[in-house]
Amino acid sequence: MSKLVIVGTVAFDAIETPFGKTGKILGGAATYIGLAASQFKTDGAIVSIVGGDFPEENLEMLKDKGMNLSGLEIVKEGKTFFWSGKYHNDMNTRDTLITDLNVLADFEPKVPQDYIDAEVVMLGNLHPLVQLGVIEQMNDPKLIVLDTMNFWMDSALEDLMKVIAKVDVITINDEEARQLSGEYSLVKAAHKIMEMGPDYVVIKKGEHGALLFGDDDVFFAPAMPLREVFDPTGAGDTFAGGFTGYLAKTGDYSYTNMKNAIINGSALASFCVEKFGPERLLNLSNKEVYERIQQFKSLTQFDIKLT
Repeated sequence: MSKLVIVGTVAFDAIETPFGKTGKILGGAATYIGLAASQFKTDGAIVSIVGGDFPEENLEMLKDKGMNLSGLEIVKEGKTFFWSGKYHNDMNTRDTLITDLNVLADFEPKVPQDYIDAEVVMLGNLHPLVQLGVIEQMNDPKLIVLDTMNFWMDSALEDLMKVIAKVDVITINDEEARQLSGEYSLVKAAHKIMEMGPDYVVIKKGEHGALLFGDDDVFFAPAMPLREVFDPTGAGDTFAGGFTGYLAKTGDYSYTNMKNAIINGSALASFCVEKFGPERLLNLSNKEVYERIQQFKSLTQFDIKLT
């Protein structure tokens, strides 16, 4: 099993969807990534920052899930990053209501000494310079996975391109892939992005699944059809955590094994949206995950007689 470094926010969220709304709850990219990766019993370390207002019970929960928190800085006199958003009826679009950076505004990541030799690095959605700072602390990892978004393409493209040039895998949604590449065709977009540095491109299409591109290969993983979607917050991060957690567990970073990682990530993301925040991930059993993966298999497995 490989060590995994997870970089991203550990935060508070307040969420409103057509199904209801929450008060201030646990959130953050690194939280979702860590919870998903913990399903594979990975040796993972979270690199992030919180304020003195962050509950001790949440820290203990992350530790209980197997996360090493020696890289999680606690600023006693500061406040934790807070985001609030409201989803539209289609659950694919949302309005950001509040973004309070708080301690995140001055975040300088410090990778724990015991993890600078980690084989896998998952760069959650943060400013590209923060992501670059983590890469520069690492001792030749075998796999660096980057998650980013259109905000950084609009506001810090030059810095983002420096990070993209150094990573092995980038995960973005279809809209972001088109913006970054300038191509409408996702096939053309993926190949143009690979020319920027990554060997593999994962394009997330929400309720329509995910695509994995590598050289001349392409793999499609469907999304699980669900009766109800309560809250899509963190689904992409959960996918990334399942993807990297599986790869860290197996130690196999081939394109073929990435197909398995895509399915595992998609399965875990399908659980995430069933409750508000990370609630569904907190008490997820191995049996439930296994059964969900079997459901994914049945979605695409069929016999066909060619004439």
